[in-house]
Amino acid sequence: MSVKAFELVPAVERELLMGDKARINIECIECCGKHLYVGTNDCFIHHFLLEEHTTPKGKLVFSAQKVLHKYLGLKKPVNELKAASALERLMVLCDNTVIVVDMVNLEAVSSGGAKIKGVVAFCVNENPVNGDPFCVEMGVICAKRRTVQIYMVYEDRVQMVKEVSTPEQPCAVCLDGYFLCLALSSQYMILNYSTGASQDLFPYDSEEKKPIVKRIGREEFLLAAPGGLGMFATAAGVSQRAPVNWSESVIGAAVSFPYVVALDEGFVTVHSMLDQQLKQTLSFRDGHILQDFEGKVMLASTKAVYVLVPRPLERQIQDLLAGHRVEEALTLAEGAQRNIPKDKFQIMHRRILQQAGFIQFGQLQFLEAKEHFRKGQLDVRELISLYPLLLPSSSSFTRCHPPLHEFADLNHLAQGDQEKVQRCKLFLISYLREARSTEGANGCREDVDTALLKLYAEANHESLLDLLASDNACLLADSAPWLEKHHKYFALGLLYHYNGQDDAALQLWVRVVDGDLQDSTRSDLYEYVVDFLSFCSSLDLVWKYAEWALQKEQKVGVQIFTRRAVSDEQEAQMSPDAVIKRLHKYHQATVLYLEHLVLGRRVQKEAFHTHLAVLYLEKVLSLLSQSPAPAQQVTEAREKLQNLLKESSLYRVQLLLDKLQDTDLLLECATLHGKLEEHDKALHILVHRLKDFPAAEDYCAWASASRDQGYRQRLFHLLLGVYLGPDAPGNEHTVAAVDLLNRHAVMFDPAHVLRLLPEGWSLQLLRPFLCGALRGATHARHTSQVALGLARSENLLLKHDRLKYRGGPVLVSEKKGCQLCHNTFTEPDCVCLPGGVPVHTHCAAQRVRDSPRKRQSTNPSNHT
Repeated sequence: MSVKAFELVPAVERELLMGDKARINIECIECCGKHLYVGTNDCFIHHFLLEEHTTPKGKLVFSAQKVLHKYLGLKKPVNELKAASALERLMVLCDNTVIVVDMVNLEAVSSGGAKIKGVVAFCVNENPVNGDPFCVEMGVICAKRRTVQIYMVYEDRVQMVKEVSTPEQPCAVCLDGYFLCLALSSQYMILNYSTGASQDLFPYDSEEKKPIVKRIGREEFLLAAPGGLGMFATAAGVSQRAPVNWSESVIGAAVSFPYVVALDEGFVTVHSMLDQQLKQTLSFRDGHILQDFEGKVMLASTKAVYVLVPRPLERQIQDLLAGHRVEEALTLAEGAQRNIPKDKFQIMHRRILQQAGFIQFGQLQFLEAKEHFRKGQLDVRELISLYPLLLPSSSSFTRCHPPLHEFADLNHLAQGDQEKVQRCKLFLISYLREARSTEGANGCREDVDTALLKLYAEANHESLLDLLASDNACLLADSAPWLEKHHKYFALGLLYHYNGQDDAALQLWVRVVDGDLQDSTRSDLYEYVVDFLSFCSSLDLVWKYAEWALQKEQKVGVQIFTRRAVSDEQEAQMSPDAVIKRLHKYHQATVLYLEHLVLGRRVQKEAFHTHLAVLYLEKVLSLLSQSPAPAQQVTEAREKLQNLLKESSLYRVQLLLDKLQDTDLLLECATLHGKLEEHDKALHILVHRLKDFPAAEDYCAWASASRDQGYRQRLFHLLLGVYLGPDAPGNEHTVAAVDLLNRHAVMFDPAHVLRLLPEGWSLQLLRPFLCGALRGATHARHTSQVALGLARSENLLLKHDRLKYRGGPVLVSEKKGCQLCHNTFTEPDCVCLPGGVPVHTHCAAQRVRDSPRKRQSTNPSNHT
């Protein structure tokens, strides 16, 4: 695919060069800065001064001024010219002789050493190995000798420093450092003239085709290969670039990165070194010279000289982008990086990536577009601005100039195709989400978040609530109307909350719950409002909306207070007493809140326990007053009351007893008497009035819980006494008494029980009790014996350990002497020194007196 990379501009017209002399032809050219030298077939060298000018339309033109021309006097064509600007010398090949002339006056250097004869071709080393800046290295092909000679050219002489033999006669040469790239008669080769190492490249036929050997960079060459290929080869003999496919009849080549320019009989072709594609073709007749001089590509026919002026790289890239040739534009930009200052390249490259991204965005190639936007560090607002109304009205953003794309907006891009519009919006959602999580939204977070909110609301996207519940920068002024438009009232409430406007949020949610506004986002919005109020820091708002919540449903509304964790600062306004005072109109809510305080938080306050017990009692009495009374509800209500009466010890017992007078709640009365330690009354109620013997036994177990054994025994004896009392009916209570004894034998003193029992009871009737009592007594006796034995064993072990730590026996006899005075022992009393050595007691005492700093023996006990 074509791109206009170069423009052909005349430099030296025919008239200026040769006037009316028709037979004069150009043989070679050399350019050094503004100085152009032309060698002709009549043995003349022409010196021109080239000046560059830019036309009002921005085009580059050249004006040539002839400075001098010089006849060399050899009557042969001037075959080659090479300039050495540091020396102000010009090397001229004419009649197989290299002559050094002055660049200014074109006079030959007078020294006889400034001439080389028998030369076929020569080249200058553009990567010299000699460090002398006033010396030029030159490679020379010698005629008919199969050798290449290396010369040093000085201001007034030339000096040969090396001669290298070749397997065949060379016909073209190029020099880079120590490496010679040679075109022999049948092949190309690389030759290191310092080490003599050589590397054959590939064959060709010099008789059929003119060889081309061109240095294009450090230790890299361009060669004309068979099959119309331009091959790249390094000094190591390998190719690091793919070949370019030019014509079979190429007669010259030049490099202007990133392009390879080739000249054939009728055309100039331009190929890219980056992708090897043909980019431009220029018609050019009678061309026979193509060379590049310090980045300037020059072209000559037999009569005139031209310059191939490269178009600015940015214009080339923009042309490619205008043709939607994204990959070619990026390849060209990245390939030209080495020729552009780093800062300038980065700016240019980012813009090209952004443009490429918009091109692919317009083609709905979203993955590629996203990658180019990311690499190009696109200001995300450039993309948002394509979507009408997404940017906040307060945004100060203006689009880049010149513009990065050709679209007015999304509607212009989609041309009415709603599917395209939706796909583009989904892409923007994805892109904005990624931009929020990276640094892509830095400096424009408000614009990004507001745009994302609008897209979410419009698409009914599930992430809308996640956005508003997290840290965000959505602008309230722009977002609120948009959310209202799409009936996202719950989301709007979250936005109000995030902006510190909780009252506005609650007002909105209350209207949705009441049905004044329609929003199906949350079916449990009422429960959400209650939960919100339970964590709301503003007590004014809590009291304001608690009334509404309790009117809706007391069971749920009371959670505003039961879930709440009250801080020290709020304790006075949100104390339990204050809450109960507010809840007095709502019976169910009051009960639930008191249950939370008494049963949940275990608040130890008499008023709360008494209040809850009274409310439980009123509930039971209310149910019992109904006709008929709902049995299931009565049972559940009485269970609650009974559990509270048993578990709590803080309520006012006498108050409740007074309320229970003249009621049938006998079990509750018995419990209250138990709280007053009036166990006889409680048991009388259970046994004589309720005749609930299991309840009486349970009462004894409950009332004696956490008490000592004696207390429990007295309570069970009291129950037995009730069963056996004189006012008890015989048969029924006898059975209850026997069951009590048999089931709880361990709770009774057998001797005391036997004194209470009527004499007429048979032993068979009391057998379980007596067996249990006997087993209990026997078990207690055995247990005490085991405990005594264990204690004795432990005492014995302690005595053993004591003896073990006191040490073994010490033997003292009349025949054994004291280690201090060496006298024998006459008495059994002694002191044992460390190591078990016995000494006299007085000797040990004397030793202590004589050595007060020494410690006494660690074991001063006497042993006999």
